[in-house]
Amino acid sequence: MCGIAGFMTCERLAPDAPRVLDRMLAVLGHRGPDGPGSGARPAAGLAMGHTRLAINDLGSGGAQPMTAPDGSVVATVAGELYGFRRMRAELTARGERFATKSDSELVLPLYRRHGLDFVRHLRGEFAIALFDAERDRLVLARDRFGVRPLFFHVGSAVFGWASEAKALLEHPAVPRRLSATAAVNQLVQVMVPGSTAFEGVESLRPGHLLVVDRDGDRLRVRAHRYWDLEFPHEGGWGDEEPEAHVDAVRDAVTDALAVRVEADVPVGLYLSGGMDSGALLGMTAALAQKPPEAFTIAFSDPAYDESGIAAKVAEHAGVGLAVRHVDDDELYDEHYVRAVWHSERTFYNTLGVAKMQLSGMVAARGVRAVVSGEGADELFAGYPAFALDHVSPDLNRADDLFVGAILPATAQRHPGFERVVGFTPGWVQPWVSTWRLVRPLLADGLLAALGDYDPLEAVAQALDPAALEHRGRLDRAQYTWAKTMLDGQILSWGGDRVDMANAVETRPVLLDHLVAETAVRVPPALRIRNGTEKWVLREALRHAMPEFLYERRKFAFMAPPAHRSEARAHGRARLVGKYLTRDRIADVGICDPDRTLRFLAELPADNATANEHDKVHNHLLGLHILHDLYVR
Repeated sequence: MCGIAGFMTCERLAPDAPRVLDRMLAVLGHRGPDGPGSGARPAAGLAMGHTRLAINDLGSGGAQPMTAPDGSVVATVAGELYGFRRMRAELTARGERFATKSDSELVLPLYRRHGLDFVRHLRGEFAIALFDAERDRLVLARDRFGVRPLFFHVGSAVFGWASEAKALLEHPAVPRRLSATAAVNQLVQVMVPGSTAFEGVESLRPGHLLVVDRDGDRLRVRAHRYWDLEFPHEGGWGDEEPEAHVDAVRDAVTDALAVRVEADVPVGLYLSGGMDSGALLGMTAALAQKPPEAFTIAFSDPAYDESGIAAKVAEHAGVGLAVRHVDDDELYDEHYVRAVWHSERTFYNTLGVAKMQLSGMVAARGVRAVVSGEGADELFAGYPAFALDHVSPDLNRADDLFVGAILPATAQRHPGFERVVGFTPGWVQPWVSTWRLVRPLLADGLLAALGDYDPLEAVAQALDPAALEHRGRLDRAQYTWAKTMLDGQILSWGGDRVDMANAVETRPVLLDHLVAETAVRVPPALRIRNGTEKWVLREALRHAMPEFLYERRKFAFMAPPAHRSEARAHGRARLVGKYLTRDRIADVGICDPDRTLRFLAELPADNATANEHDKVHNHLLGLHILHDLYVR
């Protein structure tokens, strides 16, 4: 897994460059507890470093940066490259020689052979920084779905990069300021793709390369998309029988899982009460030489607690289950603040806070890698909101819990999405309502400075119209979610950031790009069939899970909101009393103190409105904690 950081300057490195790089690596220590490594090429203005979490080649062979035998290419890699043993054998037969048993070393010969197309030959989750000395260029690459984070800063005389934004903030050329527009977007949840909470810090988009080279006395930065989630044009799914799609999905998932259970350390599994992780557990128990250990979260609120179901699934698979009981007072205390520090953005629900505590238990038990089921809902249309965009708007009974949270209380429309997408997807409709709640809370000075800025319009404008053109309605809903909420939520504050807070590497099986390329060929009518979500995946993996799980409908995995518990409400009130005082709200300057304090004092009576307010409370709290941690 690991973390990477570095910078490139227009001129020779300054004498303090090693100290600056050390500071950047120090704040990434949680990503790589097995030690930092660094390298510099002063004449080239290059400093690059790596913090290591040893998963493969546990000896010194996996240390980075890695350099080609002729010194022409040097690279740092965060993440995992799957199928590397076979590829290493194939390259050896072609004349390549390897100095280590590390998967990361593949990057060097592949780049020498294929140039910028090297990334197309990689399978896995990765963030890569590579320097080509012969061409005097730097190359950054991020995996196809953005499982691993990678941030960068473009300055007048320096270009910096890091696995987390906080490492970039350690460089003196990067300002420590919150972005006003990003703050507004965070308050309504949906970040503009490629943006971060901080001015001057950008996120490399999933499936993209970034090339930095010299143009006289300047650095030139160019982005290039090498992969995208490409649904066929509407009606272009072919005439295969449903069974053919079921078989193709089963084969793709089995292959993706098989490469992800390979490691030089034990690989565990995150287990919820859903069919995705339940089926993967059954398959992993069959694949692995030793039964995997499963890990799950238990909540005190029975409406949100799935640990009982997880226990039955683990028993059915014959594996041990470790349960992290997250009490109400653990969702709104120092764990909340720590989750904001690691996530570097706000969150509407405290699932990430709980997940961070789960990864802490995983690490304490000596497990460094876990497989997980993220991606099933994105690729096979599992989220309740996707049903709104397909044939039937019917919601199952459990969805009452999520109205106002991830489902709209009433149908909403947004002109930006109507224009770019052709309709307002169900997943974005709750945030249309949230923007109406948030806008009156903004400070008058900020409103004047923003003019007619609309955070959801900015998100819509960042989508690629060509990827949506001539696609089916469900395809467009899934694509827009994958380009926004998957990268900005599921894989950030719900994934990598809170897992790597405790040096635990998550391996999301369903986000294998070969699984994705199989999934997009499945007709919408087989993704949601007769009202059953993820039908084709459910059929493909049916016999790997217990029958009761096969028959269970999708239940969104979330932490219980504060308003459903006096203990949680009191816990959040304590944090609000510290971070959302009148003076602190005024100091941050995003919100109007009087209007915000009145909003915080409101007590909605109905569940949907309470859920809407709960989201905004969390975002307000997270935004002011961010300012306290990184600016104040």
